[in-house]
Amino acid sequence: MAIKKIGISSRCDRPEVLEIVREILAHFSSKVKIYVSTPTAEALGIEGIPVEKMREKGVELIISVGGDGTVLRNIAKMRDPLPILGINMGTLGFLVDVEPKDALETIEEVLYGFSYSERMRVDVFLNGEMVETATNEIAIMSAKPAKIIQFEVYVGDCLLDSMRADGVVFATPTGSTAYAMSAGGPIIHPRVNAIVVVPIAPFKLSSRPWVIPSDSEIAIKLSAPKKEAVIAIDGQKSYRIKPDDIVKLKKSKYPARFVKISDSCFYERVQRKLA
Repeated sequence: MAIKKIGISSRCDRPEVLEIVREILAHFSSKVKIYVSTPTAEALGIEGIPVEKMREKGVELIISVGGDGTVLRNIAKMRDPLPILGINMGTLGFLVDVEPKDALETIEEVLYGFSYSERMRVDVFLNGEMVETATNEIAIMSAKPAKIIQFEVYVGDCLLDSMRADGVVFATPTGSTAYAMSAGGPIIHPRVNAIVVVPIAPFKLSSRPWVIPSDSEIAIKLSAPKKEAVIAIDGQKSYRIKPDDIVKLKKSKYPARFVKISDSCFYERVQRKLA
């Protein structure tokens, strides 16, 4: 079935990115109804709507023009994310599969129908209140540079580890190729339902990365008095936490959705990106 309504959202700080958006609008505006996100629309001098309102308009997929950060920002704006097709105008680009030279041809094909893969996300709770949903990772680190923090990580009722470290990363399979990988964590295939726990520069050698089931409830508690920490979600939002605060992580019922454009092998893609 042909697609009737799409959305476009992009980074707005580079002229070449906005030029790609203009090309997409010029090529497809007569074929499909296109809604442009508010920041992108303002940069182009046209009318736009917030990404979070696009589902209400009947939008069936969102074209994200930028890098991985742009994709993550778009997903974060939607409680139940629409499928996303990423046009790579960033650097490494694990979440953006389409190169600019192939953008128009790929979009043309997608408009005649598409399939998508679902990637698990993680809801973040602070003192019982849900604050954000992470697609890549949740990182907890000291609020003061070059200072270690002490914390305990629980999985259900069991103590996973009591750590002294620069911090800890909790990553989804999607995020296992990002911050968690740089901190020494394993790469997890997207079809594996798991959460990776990766200590950042731990003081004791026995504090190693863990891979735990995705349906686990994880709790993190600071254990040193008077030392605050920062929790960062997908590198987009951050919150300060105190020793008496409790952070909990649970698998979200709303996955991220990525448009499939090829049957390329995951392992080959990772090797190519990291070469």
